[in-house]
Amino acid sequence: MPMEPDGCIWGPLLSSCRVHHNLAIGEIAARKLFELEPNNPGNYVLLSNIYASKSMWVEVNSVREMMKSKGLRKNPGCSWIEIKNKVHMLLAVPEITKKLGELRVEMQKSGYLPHTDFVLQDVEEQDKEEMLCDHSEKLAVALGLLNTSRGFPLQVIKNLRICGDCHAVIKFISEFEDREIFVRDTNRFHHFKDGACSCGDLW
Repeated sequence: MPMEPDGCIWGPLLSSCRVHHNLAIGEIAARKLFELEPNNPGNYVLLSNIYASKSMWVEVNSVREMMKSKGLRKNPGCSWIEIKNKVHMLLAVPEITKKLGELRVEMQKSGYLPHTDFVLQDVEEQDKEEMLCDHSEKLAVALGLLNTSRGFPLQVIKNLRICGDCHAVIKFISEFEDREIFVRDTNRFHHFKDGACSCGDLW
């Protein structure tokens, strides 16, 4: 590069390393970001997620301890959806959980398997599948499905980056439920329609 790269360059590179499971470059990008943005918890979380996706739990704990020593905390995931001019912040409620369960059954019939590598904790496979159901963007979409008519577009805002499993689920829902679904996460807008996303599965 003709100039020295800053956090705006290293950040997307680290994020891409999470998507493409590239540990070597991810560690380099993270080290640079720790120098440039020592108080940005997102950089530590991304490196921790790369380690967790490879079951490197000692390294995961090391990054978490580093965050703790700096007084940094991961932002909790949260999503919002507007329905009939009212904004709803998402929490798990029985009706929404039931709707997601019904969708999961339909998805499994179509060959969908949960992307449990996005559960970044050392737990049993079945527990991982249950944990994926509680992601706030899924809850937001399910609430939208329950409260709007078929074909009505849904718009969701997410305060963190959408995970790969939620991305796959929402693609399926857009086709199965005949919906256009717009999700704004911290990185970009995702426009889901007919089982595909505008990002081309690269974000």
